[in-house]
Amino acid sequence: MAETPTFGRYAEIPVDEMTPEQKEGYQSLLENRGRLPGPNKIWVHNPKLAKVMGPLGAHFRTGYSLNDREREIAVCIINAKFHSGYPTGAHERAAKAAGLPADKVEAILSGLTTHFDDKREQVIYEMGVCLANSRWVSRGLYDRAVEALGHVGITDVITLMGFYSSVAMTLAFYDVPPGSTGMER
Repeated sequence: MAETPTFGRYAEIPVDEMTPEQKEGYQSLLENRGRLPGPNKIWVHNPKLAKVMGPLGAHFRTGYSLNDREREIAVCIINAKFHSGYPTGAHERAAKAAGLPADKVEAILSGLTTHFDDKREQVIYEMGVCLANSRWVSRGLYDRAVEALGHVGITDVITLMGFYSSVAMTLAFYDVPPGSTGMER
């Protein structure tokens, strides 16, 4: 008999039914996040993955080279690419809360062209669109990115987009709708 889905198509595992390895992965995610939102609810099923994704996700929350506005530009671009409702809705709200103008956020999510007056934001937008659309990175874009972000900032943008590709694809595959809460933990 099939399990009853609790988070999109995914049937979450109650903590008391987790294997010892899954409990370790669950604890690792909680240590890095304090709660189990979004794809973490699904990744806990794969304890080895959970132990890696928790610290990686934590890297992108505080103390790295991008500010909230810059992070949300890259995250909105990649979430929109994968047409994943749950993270797109969450990061549309986060982008606006971070101070990005609503018209720019909506343009990004709709795949429309927009422009940022801030040099770093513009370069992150251009990088994000280029990479999300599997386009060649021109020498001019590369040079602007190195000047505006340095290699630490560039690699943070690229890895952030990779991380959120995993987030968006996981939540799209399991068809998790915007605003889903899943099981109480």
